[in-house]
Amino acid sequence: MTLRTRLTVWYGALCALALVGLGFVGYSTTVREQYRTLDRVLLVTARIVETGIRKDGRSYFFETDTSTPTRDGIVMVLRSYSEEGELMYSSPNDPGLKPTQPQAPLSSPAPPASLKVLPLPWPAPAQVQPGANGAFGILSFEGQRWRRYVVRVDKGPQVLGYVEALTPLGRLDTESLRLARLLLNLTLLSVLTVLLVGWWIAGVGLRPVDQLTRAARTIAHSRDLRQRVPTRGERDELGRLALTFNEMLGSLESAWKSQQRFVGDASHELRAPLTVMRGNLELLRRHPHLGPDERDAMIAEIERETSRMTRLVEDLLLLARSDAGSTLTRTPVDLRAPLLEALRDARTLARHHHLALDAPPGPLTVLGERDRLRQLLLILLDNALKYSPDGSTVRVQVLREAGQITVLIHDEGDGIPESALPHIFERFYRADAARQRDTGGTGLGLAIAAWIATQLGARIAVHETGPGGTTFGLTFSPLPAPQTQDPERTPVLEPSA
Repeated sequence: MTLRTRLTVWYGALCALALVGLGFVGYSTTVREQYRTLDRVLLVTARIVETGIRKDGRSYFFETDTSTPTRDGIVMVLRSYSEEGELMYSSPNDPGLKPTQPQAPLSSPAPPASLKVLPLPWPAPAQVQPGANGAFGILSFEGQRWRRYVVRVDKGPQVLGYVEALTPLGRLDTESLRLARLLLNLTLLSVLTVLLVGWWIAGVGLRPVDQLTRAARTIAHSRDLRQRVPTRGERDELGRLALTFNEMLGSLESAWKSQQRFVGDASHELRAPLTVMRGNLELLRRHPHLGPDERDAMIAEIERETSRMTRLVEDLLLLARSDAGSTLTRTPVDLRAPLLEALRDARTLARHHHLALDAPPGPLTVLGERDRLRQLLLILLDNALKYSPDGSTVRVQVLREAGQITVLIHDEGDGIPESALPHIFERFYRADAARQRDTGGTGLGLAIAAWIATQLGARIAVHETGPGGTTFGLTFSPLPAPQTQDPERTPVLEPSA
């Protein structure tokens, strides 16, 4: 079942419950009140006749034509009985009702007349109180019900007789059933209308969701991440959902382009050493009688390209692990040891450069992993050496300020263009023509350095750059304060006897 169908069914169900509840309350209240009105008219009229008989021995009501309906549309028949239950008088409009036992309702009162058209015992209908010497009853005549009220005429301990007031219920029964059918039809028509309107409203409200679905299906089939879901500027939940979906598509498009660029750059970087190796091997195969010097030169070049390709593959594997969510373990490490190791390794690369270190005395404790710290520092040193002119000096300065330790690595190269600064930590990115020359690198060093710094909780950034050179800064967060033991809980060692 679709969401639109479920919403429509919910609208219809809620509307049906509301209409049924309101209709039932209104119908039951109206119908019961009409039947109670009949009972009140019968009771008041019979009591008037009773009072006249008890005082004067007769009542003028028996001489009155009651065939004309009252103000409430009630037609009434009055009869009186002797104390033995014999019919004595009857109003002129008596349609020929058979005499009854007037004592019967007093011994076995009838239930409310409304139970025939509203047969619900709960909630219990309110009844007109008949009095101590009266009771209501029901009788049938010519296919319709008659409501009657019988009151016993007492004068002291003596019973003078009985007064009976009757009215037909056929018209009220028919109108009550007709009203019930009308309410049922109106309820069904209203529910059907609500279902149709709800179906339309749900369709309009869920139209952005349909657009999202169609856009997602189109993108899935065409793999065109440039498409966007049209938005109309609404700031409701669905409008925000469309905007979020477009933002997600933008992120996916950026990630897809980055992946495509990464795959292309990796293929290019791998193709170059493979081409060199293949060319040299082809020359060795075709010219087996080359001189020793030429052969050694080709083998040395093959070894260099093999080393370069090995470094590239290792860097790619490291970045792949980072993309897979690999994390590093951070423990307190003295930064001086991995820094000296990185400088020692860098000196083997600095054939035409000078290295200078300026560090404060004492331990330089940071949170990190020793091998990754050495790799991170070596990457920054190697990067500075590659882009510094021959004979220049790469300076390493360590600062300790407010608990933070910062390592600054300054080269004397040409600097980095301002437009390239946001991209220098991207994979295979090189800033300009001077940095695009063949330096023997893989183009992944700074990307790996940024990942290691992030894992170790450090910040890596370009502090300054220009014609005088570039300074990379690596800042480590302060160590957490050690938890001191409560002096009152410090155990005291008693001297032994």
